[in-house]
Amino acid sequence: MSLPLSSRRALVGGSTQGIGRAVAVALAESGCAITLLARNEQRLRETAAELPTPTGQAHDYLVADFDHPEQLAQVVQAYLAQHPNAFQILVNNTGGPPGGPLLEAPVAALQLAFHQHIVCNHLLAQAVVPGMQAAGFGRIINIISTSVKIPLPGLGVSNTMRGAVASWAKTLANELGPYGITVNNVLPGATLTQRHTSLIEKKMAQTGQPAETIEADMLKSIPARRFGQSEEVAAAVAFLASPAAGYINGTSTPVDGGRTGSL
Repeated sequence: MSLPLSSRRALVGGSTQGIGRAVAVALAESGCAITLLARNEQRLRETAAELPTPTGQAHDYLVADFDHPEQLAQVVQAYLAQHPNAFQILVNNTGGPPGGPLLEAPVAALQLAFHQHIVCNHLLAQAVVPGMQAAGFGRIINIISTSVKIPLPGLGVSNTMRGAVASWAKTLANELGPYGITVNNVLPGATLTQRHTSLIEKKMAQTGQPAETIEADMLKSIPARRFGQSEEVAAAVAFLASPAAGYINGTSTPVDGGRTGSL
């Protein structure tokens, strides 16, 4: 199936590593021009230079920290002042909160996660939706977690915020559907990323077990009996961003090898 996006530009968060970077590559391969968004300018510059350009499209980047929503909004608004209605695709993606039981989480951890995920997503949507409405085409895709269907043990703050993002997205999907704008969530399962490594390392410290034992136990719960690759998550995002997915709206789609135990 062809997924033509040569006339579109996407703003992709957290796009210098892991799933975010894979999403940027997949969209670029479909002909989309990419504006990378992250806080490390050196990595942004390197990633932008490495993105494919099959249709000769020009990629660029924005430097902003999701710990500071107001700064993020200012950076994006300044870009839009120079490039009005630039974005038809927004991929909301940022790192997950640290693991741990919910009851032990300090209030500050909940507040930070709320700002990183809900507030930043909301500010970005407010910035780009007018351009999508003008184009009569828009895609907002949120990279969250399978925990929006079944909360994951030991990820209390993450479970809470991911669920909030899913409800935010569903509400927005209902409001924006009449304008040709869809809002969907992609839910990665256990995927080989930096976050996967950090969660394994934390469990090693807690249990004293080697990584091989911990990963073997995790694989028992995945019918595919393997961990996912970032590119597999990115493929789902690229499809949802395409014209072919125009009648898919307000959904939460797991990409998890079948691990999630619900329909």
